[in-house]
Amino acid sequence: MKFLTATSTGFYRRAIAVLAAVVMVATMLTVAGAPKAEAANRDWLRPDANGKCDWDPVKYWVQRCDVWSASMGRTVPVQIQPAKRGGNAALYLLDGLRATERTNAWVNDVNAARLYEPHNITLVMPIGGEASFYADWDGPAKYDLTDPVNYQWETFLTKELKGYLQRQFGVSPTNNSIAGLSMGGTAAITLAGKHRDQFRQTLSYSGYLATTIPGAQTLMRLALLDAGGFNLNAMYGSIISPRRFENDPFNQIENLRGADVYISAGSGIPSPSDANYPWNLALSGAALEAVALGSTRIWDTKARALGVNFTANYPATGIHNWNQFGSQLSKTKNRVLDVMNAW
Repeated sequence: MKFLTATSTGFYRRAIAVLAAVVMVATMLTVAGAPKAEAANRDWLRPDANGKCDWDPVKYWVQRCDVWSASMGRTVPVQIQPAKRGGNAALYLLDGLRATERTNAWVNDVNAARLYEPHNITLVMPIGGEASFYADWDGPAKYDLTDPVNYQWETFLTKELKGYLQRQFGVSPTNNSIAGLSMGGTAAITLAGKHRDQFRQTLSYSGYLATTIPGAQTLMRLALLDAGGFNLNAMYGSIISPRRFENDPFNQIENLRGADVYISAGSGIPSPSDANYPWNLALSGAALEAVALGSTRIWDTKARALGVNFTANYPATGIHNWNQFGSQLSKTKNRVLDVMNAW
């Protein structure tokens, strides 16, 4: 029988130590590797029209990208959160009437990026478009000739941005959902009806879904003027223009057969979460939500008569504010992920 010498004993100890270190490193890579792999689609900045996108202060992997729009003759900033694992589905989130040039309200007034951070869907949040209804306008949007505004939002969202998202973020041009609040809800239903090849799902949160019924154009005219002197006549031209009717969600119902459709509006009665809301904003919010509810129910009635499938949600309370919009975003998250297969 041979006995281990001091030299051989030292060799085996060193070998065991090296093996233990290798096992430890492998274990650490296994544990840490999964999150890093999932972040791989998110941890680098994509190219944009000005060179490279920037990290957005909202965090949650959101990039701010300047996308060139030939139709508008300028770059349009878009906040984009890439899908967690490189999935090809996207959710477009459209803003309300008072959209700003600073940020999309979906990551400012509520944090959609935080809500969808764990999931395999790209969030697409265009910035700007105040009072535009995300439409292609016939002429300068403002009465102020020193501040002409060229709105070609439909072209941008359905042609120009779509191509950019496919090239840089791997988003399929045919695997998209679109949602919006108020003005954005109106546009979400309209754009989904007109571009069924692009949008498989559409969601309206307190949108105005019957814009050509008697009185609706007057209300829109007043709203656009109040928002910043925008000229309703420049949107579609004549009040009898076919484009005005084509861009009414009420007239897109038939085109939505086969799509997943969700509509909602509150009652206009303040909820408990609105208790500390300023009284003047609560009054205007109640009135705006009541109008949204009325137009949404009109859309609902026609869709049922035509046999078009959809889901409606009418909370017993809720006014036209971010308590209402945010709650609907959370309520429909699982629906979006299910339909888009983006968990």
